Amino acid sequence: MPFVKEKFHVKQEMPAFLYVMRTFNYTQGEAQRLICKGRLLINGESIYNPGTRLQPGEVEIVHFQPEGTGVRPLFQNKDFMVFEKPSGVLVHPNTMSTPYSMLDEIRAISGDKANATHRIDMETSGLLLASKHKKAENFLKNAFEIKTIRKSYLAWVDGRLTEPFCVDQPIRINNDYSECKHKVFIDPAGKHAHTDFTPLRYDAKHDATLVACYPLTGRTHQIRVHLFHVKHPILGDPIYGTTFQTANAYLDDTLSKEERLIQTGAARLMLHAQTLRFSYGAEYFIESKVDFEGMIDMICPKEERCFNR
Repeated sequence: MPFVKEKFHVKQEMPAFLYVMRTFNYTQGEAQRLICKGRLLINGESIYNPGTRLQPGEVEIVHFQPEGTGVRPLFQNKDFMVFEKPSGVLVHPNTMSTPYSMLDEIRAISGDKANATHRIDMETSGLLLASKHKKAENFLKNAFEIKTIRKSYLAWVDGRLTEPFCVDQPIRINNDYSECKHKVFIDPAGKHAHTDFTPLRYDAKHDATLVACYPLTGRTHQIRVHLFHVKHPILGDPIYGTTFQTANAYLDDTLSKEERLIQTGAARLMLHAQTLRFSYGAEYFIESKVDFEGMIDMICPKEERCFNR
């Protein structure tokens, strides 16, 4: 388990945040966040005030201790790494009970200051850019924010597409899941979102098109909701393009593999982060080595699947 509870001995009185900073070589902000999450305990009770003065004696601290499996980056230098993230793996642990995430591999290689620099949905596979130190993290996160890092994706989608097209539709966060399980939806009051799409190959047996996707903005679930909007949802998407009941069963972890295959068209979300293009001293263009096109065998044949377009 990556999060461990470890005992430490405080030798002299000092503020809690300062003790955590010195013990783990954290910044003040990192130490304060750990304490505010209740991960510093005295006599088994969490304290939440970073300014609490610790007295000499024993404390317990819950902290992240990576358990890498030996996965090596596709590319690395002294500042950053690029991994091939598998589908079904989180980038960061979402709770302290998360058994494994890409952060395990990132920090097993480069230590506590290493971090992922952008988000990829758990079920999306492909390229993940991670920093090796805080200076690189700040630079790369800002580059994503100001859109100087360009990403492209591949997706297997339902139905036939033959011509390049774009979707320029605003996206809004959904705050009511009682009737729709979509995390976001198209809405005039939403934030500007633009994606360009280029069809690459149509497969008649599966009634599926391989599409290159070029997001010019970075909204949550942007590619997924834009393809759903044009009635060509990504195959295997358990949220967009399926029924409320199927989405609910997936979120409750009660949807069987067989039912998911029939209801969504694939055993996993058929979306893959294919390329990264950015500047960091030099110009970098990194392309995934995974044969995502060859994963078409994971798609349910068209006559066997049931879609709610």
